[in-house]
Amino acid sequence: MDDRPDHRAQIRDFLATRRARLTPEQVGLPTSSRRRVPGLRREEVAVLAGVSTEWYIRLEKGHISGVSEEVLDAVAQALRLDHDERTYLFDLAHAARPARRAPSRRADVRFPPRVQWLLDSMTMSAAFVRNGRQDLVTYNALARALLAPVFDSPVTTRHGRANLARYVFLDPGSQQFFVDWDAATAVSAALLRAEAGREPHDRALRDLVGELSTLSTAFRSQWAVHDVRIRHDGDKRLWHPQVGDLELTYQSLDLRMSNQTVYDLTIYTAEPGSTSEERLKLLASLTVTQPAHPAGRHTGPEPSQGRSDLG
Repeated sequence: MDDRPDHRAQIRDFLATRRARLTPEQVGLPTSSRRRVPGLRREEVAVLAGVSTEWYIRLEKGHISGVSEEVLDAVAQALRLDHDERTYLFDLAHAARPARRAPSRRADVRFPPRVQWLLDSMTMSAAFVRNGRQDLVTYNALARALLAPVFDSPVTTRHGRANLARYVFLDPGSQQFFVDWDAATAVSAALLRAEAGREPHDRALRDLVGELSTLSTAFRSQWAVHDVRIRHDGDKRLWHPQVGDLELTYQSLDLRMSNQTVYDLTIYTAEPGSTSEERLKLLASLTVTQPAHPAGRHTGPEPSQGRSDLG
């Protein structure tokens, strides 16, 4: 993929937003009351990175193809990028290199039975697998029960597969299900942003971003921030229609299915002895009367798979 205008815009906006969030005091530079721009000036970033101002201005305009890893690393340090942001910058640089041939489509991957066995063995944890577009690819019974509002949402079911991003941004019920809905929108957009850097040729991903941009003001606002999230774990507060408030912890793990395909395995659980654990046990007991493999579960091949870490 060459430095096309749309790709250059991603680089420009990302670097500009990272520069705007830093102050001279944070990076040890002198300041004055007459500054007219928020954050650092381009020439200040250039000094911190050890490059010329003209060169950095060209980089911030999106001309990233051919830039060495050493220089990119110096810019990343100057802008104080975290690990995920640095990875995203390098992904953008890789995508900007002129392609010697048309990008190949990823081979379809079928989940081996052992993956489903693994999920089903976690009877007191909700476990599910998703791709980079935040499609829920496969899951255990407790995950199906815990995320029932997502699976049953009209905005996801009409696409044939539950999708967390569509649910968060397009279903009004998500604002009740996710107690901290603003945080959920920020994470969801940041995960899609990271996936767009990794997989710039994924047409389904571009279509999803276009759909959300058209239909959701919240998504447009979050997308414009250019935040990036790759690894994600921590605490999550949900309100479940059957058992009420839940305070859960979650952990995302890479699930590598081939050299090119990495899924995300996410596991939700509750603190032992807590009220949330009791409510999660109640929810698990309710799943005993439901089908172990609900209709709509998909464990077969899917095109153009990516990865995600939304919690």
